[in-house]
Formats: sequence, structure tokens, C-alpha cells
Amino acid sequence: MKASPADQTELLRLQTVDTRLSQLQHTAKNLPQVAELAALQPEVEAVRARWISRTGELEDARSELKRVESDVELVETRMARDSGRLQQTSSTKDVQALESELASLTKRRDDLEEIELTVMEKVEGFEEALAAVETERSELASRVDALEAARGEELAKLDAQRKALATDRETIAGTIPADLIELYEKQRARYGVGAALLLRGVSMGSNVKLTESDLAVIRRAAPDDVVLCPDSGAILIRNEESGL
Repeated sequence: MKASPADQTELLRLQTVDTRLSQLQHTAKNLPQVAELAALQPEVEAVRARWISRTGELEDARSELKRVESDVELVETRMARDSGRLQQTSSTKDVQALESELASLTKRRDDLEEIELTVMEKVEGFEEALAAVETERSELASRVDALEAARGEELAKLDAQRKALATDRETIAGTIPADLIELYEKQRARYGVGAALLLRGVSMGSNVKLTESDLAVIRRAAPDDVVLCPDSGAILIRNEESGL
């Protein structure tokens, strides 16, 4: 392939932009906030699991308390009914039966009130445990929010740089012949570097000094010949510092 030395030299500008774009992409994927968020994720999941567990315990205890309170209310209703009947009856047999039932109901109420007190203590304990987990969860959420906000700010900065570089790339690429751009893109996609300077016999695409036989081949090439690096596959750009 033939291309003017000036067009070939423009490939270095294009490669510089592409290298910077790759660096920005790498930076975006490896922001410290990304790693910190990933490290926090197991803790977030663990706290969430504890919150679900504590919430379930509290709901169960509150349901149990409602059942006991309902039983107490039912017993007290029956006691009030029997007390009313006791006041109205003159039958000795009925009085004895009602008094016996009232005694049983009183004992049942006392037992239920003792159970109620125990369950109320359980509810209070579960409420405290849930409150502690919710505090931990809130603090953790604040840390996550702060990291996500910081990550968002950094990504916005990187995106602004990326857009500016993309504009520069389009401008540079527009001045280079299509066939040369096509070769550059092909080599860059295949080897990672599309164009590199030959500096004092060293290919900047591979950072390796070329052999004398390779340099001899390059010396014989015309200035407008497109030469590929034997090591990196990049288009070698020659100038007065190439050491030819």
C-alpha cells in the first residue's frame, strides 16, 4: 500500500487519541469507587438478610401479642357476662356454677396476662434488634450512596473527555485516506496498536529494537510505502529520528 508520509504521520495522532480513549475506558471500569462498591456488596446483602430476619421475628411476635390480647378480651367479656348473670340470679345452683366459672376465668385471665407480658417483652426486644439493624442498614446505604455519587461524578468527567476525544478523532480520521484508515483499524483491532513510531531502530508498538535484517528491509522501502512492524503488526511511521 502507498500513502504519503504526511498521511502516515497523521496516524500517530489518531493512535494517540485511540490510546487515550482506551485508557479512559479502562479507568471508567476500574474506578476506586467501583471496587469499593463491589467490596461492600456482601455486607449489604448480609445486613439485608438480617433486616428481613428481624422484621419477620417482630411481625410474628406482634401477631402472637394480638392473639393473646384477643384471648384476654374474650375472657374478660365472658367474666363481665357471668358477673352480670350472677347479680341477677337467685338460684343457689346457678350461683355456684357461675362463681366456679368466674374463678376459672380469673385464673385463665391471669395466665394470659402473664403470657401477654412475656410476649410484650419479646416484642420490645425484637423492636430494639430491628432498630439496630435499621441503623446499620441506613449507615451502609449512606456509604453506598456517597460512593455511587462519587462514581457518577468521575464517570461524568471521563465521559466529557471521551466525547471531546471522539470529536478530535473524527476530525483527524477525516483527513486520512480511507484505505489507510481501513488498514490502521484492521491492525489495531487485531494487535491492539494500529500505528507506531520507529524511533532509533526501536518499534514503539512493541518497544523492541528491530533486527538489522528488518531495518534493512525498511530502509529499502520508499517513503510512501506503508510498512508494518514485524513484531507488533502496527503501521510503522518513519521520520528523521527513526535511525534508518
